[in-house]
Amino acid sequence: MKKVLITLFAMAFLLVSAPVFADDIELAKKSTIETILKSKQLRVGFESGYLPFEMTSKDGSFMGFDIDMAKALAKSMGVKFVPVNTAWDGIIPALVTDKFDIIIGGMTITQSRNLQINFSNPYIVVGQAILLNKKHEGIIKSYKDLNDPKYIITSRLGTTGEQAAQRLIPRAQYKSYEAEAEAAMEVIQGNVDALIYDLPFIEKMQGQHGAGKTIALSTPFTYEPLAMAIRKGDPDFMNYLNNFLRQYKGDGLWQRSYDKWLKNSDWFDKVAE
Repeated sequence: MKKVLITLFAMAFLLVSAPVFADDIELAKKSTIETILKSKQLRVGFESGYLPFEMTSKDGSFMGFDIDMAKALAKSMGVKFVPVNTAWDGIIPALVTDKFDIIIGGMTITQSRNLQINFSNPYIVVGQAILLNKKHEGIIKSYKDLNDPKYIITSRLGTTGEQAAQRLIPRAQYKSYEAEAEAAMEVIQGNVDALIYDLPFIEKMQGQHGAGKTIALSTPFTYEPLAMAIRKGDPDFMNYLNNFLRQYKGDGLWQRSYDKWLKNSDWFDKVAE
C-alpha cells in the first residue's frame, strides 16, 4: 500500500509540474540570447561622448571602458559586436522596442529606470563630483557650499547629475545643457560656477581642458552603480550577463580595461573633438 501511494504521489507530481517545465522551456526559447545566437550579432546601445566609457575616436570607431566590455561580451557568445550609437533621451524606449539587444552605456541603476527595464549586477560604481571654477578655490569645499542662490550650477539634461544637483543643491541657480562637454566648458570659461557630473568625466575635463582654470572636487557625494540593461522578463539573458561579469573580472580583463581608461590619459588625443 505504501509503494502504491508513493507511485501515485510521483505521478501526481509529474502531472502538476509538467506544464511548469513546459512554460520554462518556452520562456527560454523567447530569450534574447536565442535571437543573438541566430543573428550572430550582439547589438549594443549607448551614446558616444561619455568619457571614458564610450567615445568616438578620430578614425570614427568607438572606444572606451564600456566598449571593451561590450566587445568581450560579444566574443564570449561567439558573435559580432554591433555598436548602436543612440541619443540618451531615447535610449530606454529604443531598447524596449528592440532597436538593440542591450544597453552598455554608463547607465546608473535607478528605481525609476528599473520599473521600465532590468539591470545586471553593477560592473562599476561611480558618483557625482564637482568641476569648480578656480575663482572659488578654498571657498567651495563640497556640494553643500554651493547651496546658495548666488551660485550657478550646471549638469547635463536628463542625467543623474541633474537629479543630484536639483535634489541636493536646490537653492543654487540651475542651468542644464544637452551635452556634458558644453556644460564643462561653461565652467572653464567662467560663465557658471560648477558642473555636477560623474567623477571620471570631471577628472578628464579638468585634466585635459581645465588646468589652471578649474579644480576638481573629486570625492563623490552620491553612490551610483552602473550596470548593463536589458528588456524585462528575460531571466536567461540576465543569468548569462551576471556570470559573464564574474568571469570578466576574475580573468583580469576588467582591471586591465579599468587601468587603461580610468588610470591613464594616453587615449585623450585619440578622441574626436
